[in-house]
Amino acid sequence: MGLIAMSERDLQRIEVLSKVIDGRMTMVSAAHVLGLSTRQVRRLLDRISAGGAASIRHKAIGRPSNNRICDGVRDYAMAIVRERYADFGPTLAAEKLAELDGLTVSRETLRQWMADAGLWLSRKQRRTFHQPRLRREACGELVQIDGSEHPWFEDRGDPCSLLVFIDDATGKLMQLRFVRSESAFTYFEALQLYLKAHGAPVAFYSDKHSVFRVAKKDAKGGQCALRKSWTLIPLNPGRRFH
Repeated sequence: MGLIAMSERDLQRIEVLSKVIDGRMTMVSAAHVLGLSTRQVRRLLDRISAGGAASIRHKAIGRPSNNRICDGVRDYAMAIVRERYADFGPTLAAEKLAELDGLTVSRETLRQWMADAGLWLSRKQRRTFHQPRLRREACGELVQIDGSEHPWFEDRGDPCSLLVFIDDATGKLMQLRFVRSESAFTYFEALQLYLKAHGAPVAFYSDKHSVFRVAKKDAKGGQCALRKSWTLIPLNPGRRFH
C-alpha cells in the first residue's frame, strides 16, 4: 500500500473523530473543535466507517489546480522572455507580454517562472555579502576609537560619554575615559593621555567622521581649530608600543 497525502486539516479531523469513535469525546464537542455542524461530523464518521480514515481526505489533493496554466503556454511565454525581455524584471516583462505579445500572465506567476529558469533572483538572493575585515597581525598596528553616550552612573550623576581605545589585533581595551559629551576636542584630550601611556600606533580608526568635521564653513574656529588642536598633540613616535 502506497503513501497517502493528507493535509493538516484532514489529520486533525481523523484525530478528533477517533476520539469520538473510542467514546472519549462527544459528537457535539467534536463539532465545536472542528468548526463543523453535528450533521457534518456524523457524515464524516459514516465515511470513516465505510472506507477507513483515508476516505475523509480532501478530493482535490494530488490533482492539478483548475487555474493551472498549461505547459505549452508557459514554454511559449518563457521563450519570448528569453528572447526579448531577459534583462527585464517580472513586472515589466508581464506588462510587455500583454502589451506587445497578447499574452496575459500575472507578474507573480511570471516571477516564479523566471526564477525557475534562472532569469530572476529574489531580493534575498541578490543581497551581497562583504567579507569581514581581518584583524591586524600585531599589537599597535591599528587602534579603534569609539564613544558611547549612556547614563553610566544611573541616578548618581548626569549622562555622559565613555571614550574607548581598543587595539585591533588583540581586542585589548587600551584606554577608557568618561567625558561630558563626545566631540573632537574630548577625543583629542583622551588621545593625548593615550599617547603618553602607550606611544603612537601605526594608525587610528573611527567611524564617527562627523565628530571630526565642521558642517558649517563659517563656524567659529572651524577646521583650522581642529587642525591646530591635532598638531599640538605630541605623537612621540620614538616610544615603544606595549
